[in-house]
Amino acid sequence: MPKIFHLALRPDWEVASADGGPYEISTRGRTLRDVGFIHACRTHDQVDRVRRSFYADLDALEDLVLLVIDTDRLGAPVRDEPADGDVFPHIYGPVPLDAVIQVRPLGETR
Repeated sequence: MPKIFHLALRPDWEVASADGGPYEISTRGRTLRDVGFIHACRTHDQVDRVRRSFYADLDALEDLVLLVIDTDRLGAPVRDEPADGDVFPHIYGPVPLDAVIQVRPLGETR
C-alpha cells in the first residue's frame, strides 16, 4: 500500500470528517479549488520541513494532525512535482475519508 502524508489543521480535518468528507484543503488557508491540487509529502523529512516553513507559528500537538493517505484509495491522480528544491506529491482531486488510513498527532510522524 503506497502512502503519502498531508499536514492538516485539526479544525479542517474535524469538519471534513464530521461532514462525511471528502477532505478538500490544499494547504493552510487554501482549498483544492483555489490551488488545483492538495499538497502532500512522501517522507517524514518533508513533513518536518513543511511544518517548519508554513506552520511554525502553530502548536503542533494542538493545532495540527498528520493524515496518512493510502494512494490506492484516492481515485485521483497523484503527481510528483518539483517545489522548493525538492519533489512533492500533489493530489489532483479530493481525498475521500476512506483513503485516510490514519490520523496522527503531529508529534508522531513515524
